[in-house]
Amino acid sequence: MILPIYLYGQEVLRKADAEADLTKKDEILQLVSDMKETLKVADGCGLAAPQVGVPLRILIVDGTEMTETYPELKDFRRTMINPVVLEESAEKCTYQEGCLSVPGIYADVVRPSKIKVEYYDENFEKQVEVFDRFACRMVQHELAHLDGKLFVDELPPIRKKLISKKLQNIAAGKTRTRYRSK
Repeated sequence: MILPIYLYGQEVLRKADAEADLTKKDEILQLVSDMKETLKVADGCGLAAPQVGVPLRILIVDGTEMTETYPELKDFRRTMINPVVLEESAEKCTYQEGCLSVPGIYADVVRPSKIKVEYYDENFEKQVEVFDRFACRMVQHELAHLDGKLFVDELPPIRKKLISKKLQNIAAGKTRTRYRSK
């Protein structure tokens, strides 16, 4: 089922999310399936559960459509249930980010260039994986959602001021998306 994507200003995007109950496998798998369908229709590369109104620590990333720009993303798809960052590099990198919950706004964001994450996959098996380059960026962006943070929170004050009117319009429902939104 295609779910509505919650936009900037919705309270669910600002809460730290609860861990998913791993005994509720059918519910988790249904949510993941719905998130994948929603992500595909919205033409994004990542989606966190709070973006579809569910305050649980679940995210998906799919970089397979970006292989022309980032060849290392060939076959890069992950479902992460209850992810935890174990390590992050001191080295930083900058990439331009956008977000389905903050439509029409893009900005350079500085984040660690490498992270190590522990999570459960779709088979409910524990994984520990190191991410770098753009895969790392995708995962970090979605992880931030699970802590109630958006990429615009990472911007310098002057940049935030420049986009404040756009953010106000999104929060007031004065923006259009090509995907179902709330």
